[in-house]
Amino acid sequence: METRSDARFTESVQENVKQLKDILPAEDVLVFRFETKDGRRCAAVYADGITDKELLGQLAARPLSSEEAPASLAAAERRILFPESKEAEDAEEAAKEVLAGNPALFIDGIAGALVLGTKKVSLRAVAEPQTAIAVKGPREGFIEDVKTNMSLVRRRLKTPALRFKTVNVGRLSGTAVCIVWLEGTADGEVVRRIENRLAAVDTDGVPDSSYVAKFLAERPLSLFKQAGTTEKPDIFCAKLLEGRAGVLVDGSPIALTLPYMLAEDFQSSQDYFVSPYRATVSRLLRLLAVALSLFLPALYVAAQLFKLQLLPFGLLMTVSGGIQDLPLSPSLEMFFLLVVLEILIEASIRMPKYVALALSVIGALVLGDTAVKAGLVSSPAIIIVALSGISAYTVPDLTGTLSLVRLALLLTAGSIGMYGVILLTALILYYLVTADSYGVPPLAPFAPLVRRDLRDTVYKAGVFSLRERPAALRGKNRTRLRIRQESGAEDPGAKMRGRPASGTETDAGKEEEDG
Repeated sequence: METRSDARFTESVQENVKQLKDILPAEDVLVFRFETKDGRRCAAVYADGITDKELLGQLAARPLSSEEAPASLAAAERRILFPESKEAEDAEEAAKEVLAGNPALFIDGIAGALVLGTKKVSLRAVAEPQTAIAVKGPREGFIEDVKTNMSLVRRRLKTPALRFKTVNVGRLSGTAVCIVWLEGTADGEVVRRIENRLAAVDTDGVPDSSYVAKFLAERPLSLFKQAGTTEKPDIFCAKLLEGRAGVLVDGSPIALTLPYMLAEDFQSSQDYFVSPYRATVSRLLRLLAVALSLFLPALYVAAQLFKLQLLPFGLLMTVSGGIQDLPLSPSLEMFFLLVVLEILIEASIRMPKYVALALSVIGALVLGDTAVKAGLVSSPAIIIVALSGISAYTVPDLTGTLSLVRLALLLTAGSIGMYGVILLTALILYYLVTADSYGVPPLAPFAPLVRRDLRDTVYKAGVFSLRERPAALRGKNRTRLRIRQESGAEDPGAKMRGRPASGTETDAGKEEEDG
C-alpha cells in the first residue's frame, strides 16, 4: 500500500490510529486504549514482542489515567517523565518508531503523537567471542545490539572527543549503522567519505556488517579484504586511538575499521599484554605460517615436475619412493587433497559440534591412511596439505583469501613451474602496492616505507617507543604518549631511542621524522 509522507496527525484519536494502522496493518501492531480521569480518550499503538508493555502501562497509562488530560504533548511529556520521548507530527515518522519498538501515544484533542522509548529487544549476554579467544586481556565481545556496542566503546573511551553518528541504511530493513571516531585524532576526510558512501547505499536491507563493508570498499571486486574487522571492544578502541574510524552495524557483532592495512591481521590483542620479545616471535611465526600455507604446496609440485633436484638428497629419496606408481600427476594429487581439505572444513563448520569432531577424526585418520595404503596419494603430499591448512588458521581473518591464493599458486606451479610462482607473486604484490584504502596502501608501512611505523608491525617495540600514532593513517594528532617525570629522573625510553634523558616532558611530536 502506498502511503503519503505528508499525512499529518489531527486532534482525533480515532483518525490518528486509523492513519497509523493503514500504514502498519500487520497483526502484531496492536492498539492499547485507555482514558484520562476526565474521560479524554487515549491510545498507544505499539509492536507486540519488541515493546515493553509493562513499562508502557506503568509510566505512561497510569499517570495519564489518574489525572485530567494534559493540554499539549509537552505537558503530557512532563507528566509521564519518560527518559526517552519525542513528538511526531506525521504518520510516516511515527510508523518508523513503532516498528523500532517505540509506541506512539495519542491523546484526544491534541494533534500529533508522543513517541515513547519503551523498546524491548531480547539480547544475548556480553561474552568472549569464539573467534577471538585471548589468554590475557579483556574478554568482552560485541553483541548484535548497536546501542550495547556503543556503550562498550564509551566505557573505554571516556572523552568528549568520541563521536557517534547513526544513519539508517536499507529501504525495508532501516538498519542502524553507527560511525565512530575520535575528533581531533581521526582523519576527517576518511569520516566524510564513509558518510557519503553510506548515504549513497540504496538497497532493500542490510542484515550484517559484511554487507556494509562491501559498500565501503574502494575496490568491491577485490580478492583481498578492504576493511578491518573485530569482535572485541578493546581492539576496536585501540584502532580508534590510532586514528582510524569505526563502523558499528545493528544486528552484527563484527565491527569495521577504516583505513585497513594488511599488517593488522598479523597483530593480536594478546601481543600487547606480553613482553615485546614474545610478541615479536609470535608475529614472526604467523608470517612464517602464512608463507608456508601459500607456497609449500606450489613449491612441492614445481619441484616434482620441473626441478626435483632442488630437494635435499634424503628428502628426495623419500619423495621419490612415495610417488612411485601413483595414478595422479603431482598437480592433480595436490589439487585433490586441497579440495578434500576444503570440503572437510566446510562440513565441520556446518555440522553439529559433536558430529564435526567425529568427522574430523574420520577425515584426518581413516580417509588419509586409507588413501595412502590404496596408492591414490603419497604420504608427503598429505603432510604438506595438512601443514598448509593448519598454518592458514594462525591468521584467521585471512583464511579465505589465503585459500584462494594458495590454489592459484598451485595451478600456476603445475603449469609453468617456479617461474610462474615467482611471476604470480610479483603480480599480487604489485596489486597490493598500487591498491588504496581511503588513502592508505594495504602494504603500509612497508610500501611505501615508513620506518617509524615499523615498530608495531612484524617487530613489536616496547611501549616507550610507541609514542606516535601510525603516520600512514594521516591522523591530525600524532602524539599518543607523553612521559612526565621528575627533574633528573631517567627517561625509560631514552636508551631505546639512543638519546639522553631530558628530565622534562617528552613530546613525541617534536621528534624528527624517520621515514
